[in-house]
Amino acid sequence: MIGRDPAVPELPDPAEPKPRHFRALFLSDVHLGTRGCQADLLLDFLRLHDAETVYLVGDIVDGWRLKRSWYWPQSHNDVVQKILRKGRKGARIVYLPGNHDEFLRDYLGSHFGGVEIVDSLVHESADGRRFVVIHGDQFDVVVRNAKWLAHLGDWAYTFALGVNTGFNIARRRLGFGYWSLSAWAKLKVKNAVSFIGAFEQALTTEARRLGADGVICGHIHHAAIHDRFGITYVNTGDWVESCTAVAEHHDGRMEILTWTKPAEALAPAARAEVLGAA
Repeated sequence: MIGRDPAVPELPDPAEPKPRHFRALFLSDVHLGTRGCQADLLLDFLRLHDAETVYLVGDIVDGWRLKRSWYWPQSHNDVVQKILRKGRKGARIVYLPGNHDEFLRDYLGSHFGGVEIVDSLVHESADGRRFVVIHGDQFDVVVRNAKWLAHLGDWAYTFALGVNTGFNIARRRLGFGYWSLSAWAKLKVKNAVSFIGAFEQALTTEARRLGADGVICGHIHHAAIHDRFGITYVNTGDWVESCTAVAEHHDGRMEILTWTKPAEALAPAARAEVLGAA
């Protein structure tokens, strides 16, 4: 926060509802710097959810898109400030770069503004399970071996998100919450579903090789928690299509949190339920 004296503690806003508190939060694929980023929904989510540790599991900033054309509205800056503010209030912030913010891999092992930058790590949950945390692009053969094809796919994805944006503008005018047309279409394509399965298997195989109990990743914009391959696979989803994060409760239980409508727009009963106040 520019101009704030760091020696003066930040006081909570008495009008602000009390956030839900978790042992850890895992967020990925925010894609700040793109028009598809759901920054306003993420800000609302961050306002109402806190954790002892916040893992930023890659593609938080979209360096690919920013190289081509600069797009950085105030809401994207507000997301960065909100995350840094959580660090100032005592949360541990760990950033694990992905392919879209791979420029940060030049700074692995560094700390910036209280944010640790690492390529991967092992997170131990409250119930003693060990999870490899990694973005996941390292196991995507297209990203690793044909980056030009990955960039071409990124262009097609940007076009699909443009259609998605128009679709959701119409939905908001009709009083409906965010819903991803592009994510729905992707899951109807057989090749996309096959790719997701292959990606999940590759990540769980690597976690098993490392002696871990599971893996937590991002990259493919498809939130999931399952044990289909013998150990626990967790994907955080994204803040472009699904607007999801993964939370670890204080007993070690993992949960996907979906935030497609601001809390103020929810009916009182639903608002109490999502904030854990019911």
